[in-house]
This record gives sequence, C-alpha cells and structure tokens, in this order.
Amino acid sequence: MSGAGAKHLVLIPSYNAGARLAQTMREARTSWQPVWVVVDGSTDGSAGAALQLAEHDAGLRVFVLPVNCGKGAALLHGLQAAHAAGYTHALTMDSDGQHPARLIGRFMSASIERPDAMILGRPVFEASAPLVRVRGRRVGNSWANLETLFAGVADSLYGFRVYPIADLLAIMQRQRWMRRFDFDTEAAVRLAWRGVVPINLDAPVKYLRPDEGGVSHFRYGRDNLLLVWMHARLVVGFVLRLPWLIGRRLLRRPPFGAP
Repeated sequence: MSGAGAKHLVLIPSYNAGARLAQTMREARTSWQPVWVVVDGSTDGSAGAALQLAEHDAGLRVFVLPVNCGKGAALLHGLQAAHAAGYTHALTMDSDGQHPARLIGRFMSASIERPDAMILGRPVFEASAPLVRVRGRRVGNSWANLETLFAGVADSLYGFRVYPIADLLAIMQRQRWMRRFDFDTEAAVRLAWRGVVPINLDAPVKYLRPDEGGVSHFRYGRDNLLLVWMHARLVVGFVLRLPWLIGRRLLRRPPFGAP
C-alpha cells in the first residue's frame, strides 16, 4: 500500500477461531496490506495455520500470545507494535467470519479522508440474526448514546472499525480496563469523550452456523456482568465530564458524525 494508506493496517485478534482464521486472513489480504493477526492463546491449532500463511506472504504478520488475555488485551499488543512501527490507524475486525472483509477498502478510504475520526461499522443484520443478540445490543447502544451525550455512535458493539492508534493507546495505557469483551464499547465512548469524531458506515454482519465454521466465545452470564460493570464506570465518568461535554456540544454543529 502506498500514499496515505501506507500508515493504515488491518489488525485481527483471534481466539480459537479454527479454520475461519486462515480464511479471514486470506479475505483481508485481498483488500489490504498489511494484515496483522494477534493469536490470543488459542489452543485449537489455528496459530500454526496462521504462521504458515505468513511465511509465504510478506503482507501478513502474526503474533502469538502464550495465554488467553482477552480481545482488548490482544488488540493492545498489536496496537503497541503497530505504533512502534510507524502506523497511525488500524482497522480492527473479528476472525470468525462475521465482518465483511470486502469493505476494508471503503473504511480505510473514509479514514484517510478524515484521519481525525473513528470510522465505525453500523451493522446491517440478516433476517437469521439471533434476536437475543439484536435486541440486547439496543440496550447497550442506548447507554452508550447517553454516556457520550449523543455524540453519534450508531453502534457501540460492532468491532469492524478504524481507530486512530495514538488516541486509542493514550486511553488504554492509562487504565487496566478494556482488556476483554468490554473493549469495543468502552473504546468508542472514551474516544468520543476525547473528541474523536465518530463516522458511521453501514456494514453487514453475518452469524455463521456451527457447520459453517461459526464460533462464539461470548458467555451470557460472565460477559453481561462485565458489560454492566463497564457501563457503571462509564456513567460515573460521564457525570464527571457532563459540564465539559455540554459545553463542547454547544460549540460543535452539526451533530458529531454527520457526513
């Protein structure tokens, strides 16, 4: 990749994604270079397949963490390495086939045009999408909208995004949260607090069946408790920042994220 896009890379965290990881890597590489993968302590052999692919493709790089640390921790590892290597923006996507690799170029172009912004995927669900997942995220999105004073984050959970690396690292390195499933929402909220403008682009989300290689590591009890604790932290942070957020909002028109 040359020009402005030379400072953008694709970053994929992965945990026990099976054969889907290698397929996702191939799909991402058809749209962008480089593609970096952080294998987060996987025990299913997918790390070996990923390393083998990278041996024959200079556009791929694979990091293998010895133990599972969580999505946010895996991304932090990759973001730190990317920042050290001179990259300024990272498109994050899941390894399980849910995210549309064919739209990488469109999201990167939007980021290149607005490097000060975060480019957020706005999920378009298939009719077969689990209702409990679709309805549940509406609750989380309502809280995120409140916590950002309606800054324009259309979906707080969809992980197909482009982040400005320096801003995200500045947030993550100051705290010990955002290391697991709480990463996506907290990243969007805290970046909005920091003044990073959200720009939303539609992107389909696909829930694969087990026979298609689909895998989910979301645990409803554990991870919903994690999200409740996360929103409790964010509400406190929102209240403390409210006068400043109101003042900034009054000075910034049109609403955040407007095209």
